[in-house]
Amino acid sequence: MVSLDEIDVDDISRYESQSQQVRASAWSLFGLRLTFILALVGVGWGLARDQRIIGGSLGSHGDLILIGFIGAALISIAVDIFVARKSLTVIAGLFFGLVVGMVTAFGLSLIIDFLIEANTPGGLLSETAVSFVGAIKLGIGVVCCYMSVSFILQTKDDIRFVIPYVEFAKNTKGFRPMVLDTSVIVDGRIADIADTRVFDAELIVPRFVLQELQTIADSSDKLKRTRGRRGLDMLNKLQTNDKIDIKILEVEPERSAGDAGVDEMLVDLAKQLDGKVVTNDYNLNKVAQLRGVTVININDLASALRPVVLPGEPMSIKVVKPGEEAGQGIGYLDDGTMVVVEGARDRIGEIIELTVTSVLQTSAGRMIFGRAIGAASGGRRN
Repeated sequence: MVSLDEIDVDDISRYESQSQQVRASAWSLFGLRLTFILALVGVGWGLARDQRIIGGSLGSHGDLILIGFIGAALISIAVDIFVARKSLTVIAGLFFGLVVGMVTAFGLSLIIDFLIEANTPGGLLSETAVSFVGAIKLGIGVVCCYMSVSFILQTKDDIRFVIPYVEFAKNTKGFRPMVLDTSVIVDGRIADIADTRVFDAELIVPRFVLQELQTIADSSDKLKRTRGRRGLDMLNKLQTNDKIDIKILEVEPERSAGDAGVDEMLVDLAKQLDGKVVTNDYNLNKVAQLRGVTVININDLASALRPVVLPGEPMSIKVVKPGEEAGQGIGYLDDGTMVVVEGARDRIGEIIELTVTSVLQTSAGRMIFGRAIGAASGGRRN
């Protein structure tokens, strides 16, 4: 296990702050549900009281009326909980949800009034019927408002309301979020790329990726523990970078099973968010492509940015070791590309000038062949 002295205090404070935000959101949703139950129980109690006062036919069944409204409240909450959780601010959500709920309830009230007029030409004559219909309308209004507010609060970050010329969505840089894999965070080059302002889209770090990093950082294996701590350090660097948007996503993909691997959950989450997967894992790259998910591979990006050399161009290289064939010397570019130089075997340790003769690109990388300037031309095989 990692000792207390090795733990970054800033990391602990940040993750505690995120946990507090999650708990605050859960408590606000709990308060909304409790208020909904009390409101619906109040409607039922008012109906039962009115029926007793006016001596209506339902006056003797006040307990059943109250139980019915409590049941309606519990059923509504159960439906809300078991519908797939999604994830606007609370004030905007409350306002827009109440507006939608009241408009919906008003429309349903008009339908109820139309049905009553169609079936009772003289209208409702008894006070009992008027009280009952009024309570039903009020109950429908409470249900509609609750469902609308709850749905908006849980979808404030992920849903875009299709209204002509109006789009309620989080103001982020770009349109398609980028989901980061564990390997690309540990690799660290993603933080350097972020400094170049090349990322316009929001970077997403799923909760299960963060958990995997913490598990690796707590490993008894020293190498794994070092990699895990490096990943957490890179994540800290990304979160403090004001040139990008980055978010720890609490919502897990809907389709993945609880025992699914991290790679499978990453691909499912990217499809769910209509985003891209950022990785340097070859296998995850291929799986995501097969699933129709766009992949940004850091290794491919690095290969694309390697310096371009053409046959006939001069360059300089330090010869570090002899080659396999007679007269050859081997050197390396800063990015690790191997340079095979003809006529440089006896100049190991020197920086020499050479002329590029050919470039060989393979799946394992790139090799550059050249001839030392001033060396006699030989029968080197390209």
